[in-house]
This record gives sequence, C-alpha cells and structure tokens, in this order.
Amino acid sequence: MQHRTLGTTGPRVSALGLGAMGMSALYGEADRAESIATIHAALDAGVTLIDTGDFYGMGHNELLIGEALRTAGEPARAKALTSVKFGALRDPDGGWSGYDGRPAAVKNFAAYSLQRLGVDHIDVYRIARVDPDVPIEETVGAIAELVQAGHVRHIGLSEVGADTLRRAAAVAPISDLQIEYSLISRGIEDRILPTARELGIGVTAYGVLSRGLISGHFERDRQLGAGDFRGMSPRFQGENLQRNLDLVDALRKVAEGKGASVAQTAIAWVLAQGQDIVPLVGARRRDRLTEALGALDLTLDAADLAAIEEAVPAGAAAGARYPDSQMAHLDSER
Repeated sequence: MQHRTLGTTGPRVSALGLGAMGMSALYGEADRAESIATIHAALDAGVTLIDTGDFYGMGHNELLIGEALRTAGEPARAKALTSVKFGALRDPDGGWSGYDGRPAAVKNFAAYSLQRLGVDHIDVYRIARVDPDVPIEETVGAIAELVQAGHVRHIGLSEVGADTLRRAAAVAPISDLQIEYSLISRGIEDRILPTARELGIGVTAYGVLSRGLISGHFERDRQLGAGDFRGMSPRFQGENLQRNLDLVDALRKVAEGKGASVAQTAIAWVLAQGQDIVPLVGARRRDRLTEALGALDLTLDAADLAAIEEAVPAGAAAGARYPDSQMAHLDSER
C-alpha cells in the first residue's frame, strides 16, 4: 500500500481511504454482512483511513464501523484511523434540520461517536458543513479542546472556502480539508486548493467517482430507488445524465488504451493531482473495492493526463453537484 501524509500536521495514511457512507445511507439498501466484509478487506489490503459521519443512517454507520473494527484482525485494527464528520441535524423520519457547530454540541457529538465506534479517540474530527450561526473559530476551538483532552488527534474541515480555511487555520493546526474533487467537480482548483497548499493543509477528496456517475458502471436507463438521493441530484437528471455519460464514454476510450477500467482511470487522475490529496472511495462491495485499489497500480504520464483532459475538460459536467437547497449550505461554493 502506498501512503501519503495529510498536510504538514496530520497523520500518515493509506493513499486511498474508504468512504463508508453508502453502507448505511443515501444510496438505497446495503448488505450489512458484505459491508463489514468490505471494511475487513480494505483493512487487510492496507487501507488505514475509514471515513464516516455521525449522521450517516443516524449513527448506523458508526455502529457498523465499530462492529467491523471489533471483528477485524488485530494488526489491521491497530492501524485503522477514523475520520468523522459531525454537526448535521436529523429527525426521526430521516429529514435534515440544519447544522450545529456550537462548542457544547461539538463535544456532545464527539461523546456519542466515541461510544458508537468503540474507540478511545477519533483520529480526524470535522464539522460536515459550516454552521452559519457559529463562527468557525468557535467550532474549531472546541475541537482543539478535544485534542488537548486526548479524545481527538487531528482537526479537519469539510466543504469550506478559502477564506474560512484561513480563519480556521489561524485558531489551530488543520490536518486536511475534505471536499468533493473529481474529473467533473474541479471547483477547488481556482482558490481552495492553492490556499490549502499555502497553509500546509491536505485534501481528502470525496466523490472521486461522482457517486458512481463516472464509475463506468452507471447505465443510461438505470432506475434509482426511492432511498437513493441521486434521484434528486441535477447531474443524474434527464439530459444532464445523458451528457455526463457521454463524457464517461470518452473517458472509457482512454481507459481502454491503458488497460484499465473507467473507475480506475478516474481515481488515478485524482491521485495524480498531488501527493497532498487522498481520494476516498465509496465502495460498498469487495469487488468494487478491488477495482478501486487497482488505481494505485495505474501510472498516468503527461500524455495520458492530456488525453483525459481532452475527454473530460474542466467544467464539462452538466448540472450542479447538489440540488440548490443543499448547495446553499456549502461554504466552499460562496
């Protein structure tokens, strides 16, 4: 397994991390046994970074990861690092009620996460979205107190813009920014990524396959289930979907020339954008995990990168990455 360091102050982690959200929420039904087997397979393959959110399935995802860690082999379990997002408020019907970044809430969320995960510390802790009613300095300050108390090892951020990144970094060391970054989501390249690099902050990139859209496995006539939030995503709607899958077809030609899958090529492209970037792959099954790990063996030279750029130019995606109601919560889009 290749490794990378999250920023100048963060931990050394596997070059690919495992994003566990889909094992509990937002992509329809998941197989619990297969999910745990996939986490075990990831750990056995040397993946050390497991990313979750306390609101994924209203705690279900943390409980799932906790079970997987308890039942994993000791060597793999000892190397596992947890990255946890907090702050999103839910209701019993699965609805969303905003975000809470108050210091007291930060510590409350952490207490429950520690219990559900069955760990004595969280390796990277971050608010999922900036609470507009609480200065980021207060939220980060509360996480810093958790670090001092030994409950958290490193402070992360999620989906914040360049200005907020600077404000947060002035309070305490920030290990990494978790943010969407893929061939068809490249908004961070203008200001956010340069600012992170200036400040010595790493990037954990989620959505590297754009929720399966550029995985090479999404069919044009696929019908999404009622529990699949992609049914509301602009990029998966009507003509947008068809245009985006045209981009995938163009990428497939490049991938075939490399003897790789579309997913491997898309992941390898993110890996090639810098040693300070760690892609998170949202594999829910062992076969998808195996495919994703194959990206680590794919080397893209300058000609390959130029061919990928020609196939999927920056800004070519049709549709926003979230519905308008969710885009409004993204500090990174302001």
